[in-house]
Amino acid sequence: MEMDSKQLFHQLMRDLTLSESLEEKESILFWVMEHTLNLSKTEVLAGKKVHVDESELSGILRRLNQHEPAQYVLGEAEFYGRKFFVNSSVLIPRPETELLVKEVLDYLLGSKGNATVLDIGTGSGCIATTLALECPSATVAATDISEAALTVARNNAEQLNAKVNFMTHDIVKDELTLGLFDVVVSNPPYIPLHEKSSLQKNVKDYEPAGALFVPDSNPLLFHEAIAKKTRHVLKPGGLLITEIHEQLGDPTTLIFQSNGFIHVKIIKDLSGKNRFVSGIVK
Repeated sequence: MEMDSKQLFHQLMRDLTLSESLEEKESILFWVMEHTLNLSKTEVLAGKKVHVDESELSGILRRLNQHEPAQYVLGEAEFYGRKFFVNSSVLIPRPETELLVKEVLDYLLGSKGNATVLDIGTGSGCIATTLALECPSATVAATDISEAALTVARNNAEQLNAKVNFMTHDIVKDELTLGLFDVVVSNPPYIPLHEKSSLQKNVKDYEPAGALFVPDSNPLLFHEAIAKKTRHVLKPGGLLITEIHEQLGDPTTLIFQSNGFIHVKIIKDLSGKNRFVSGIVK
């Protein structure tokens, strides 16, 4: 049926029962209308006439009202100015992780020759694919324990015309025998399990637990494995950088140092929170 898009927007607002702020709900619905009806915000506010599939929109509203992330409902998330396909097999890319990419790119711009990069726990492939596109001279490899995640990552790299070598690998259990690298980057699981109850429903009920949580008894499980195993595959002067739990910056730093990394430092995000730890191989 044909409808006035502004009236449709207000109808959807009434039907969206989330507890988010008015601004957040409006942002979600403008995105829904852009994605499903190819309407810009300006066109919506101008009341452009549009043909509407009511069953499709009601299905989207039902999923949103159950706190399913809009990124999963619409099958896309923006990262570093590009759209990536996402589903419940992978974490939704966060804006903070764009800073991780920028740190790596700054390092690569200062290096000589064609650099080699390894992304551990690639998930959607947003880090590896972005690095391959932003630094075409680099050779980029990426690993994940999840075959479902690797399917998503390969799809994203293919859709965005990025050359990335994806491989199945368990960083905790398996040795690294993938060659030598100038950079190893990772956004591994780091949320202690006891914090799960404090997370929003759209995170704890929908995003893959294996990519989020670590045992309370060993919250640095993945950082320990990454520091230990990448120490031997990084070239002299090579960079290791990982995303971290904001309260575990100091113990993560000690892990890097105990595994022979130098110039180890904590890097804060734009909100001033401890977000990454980096170190250099001698």
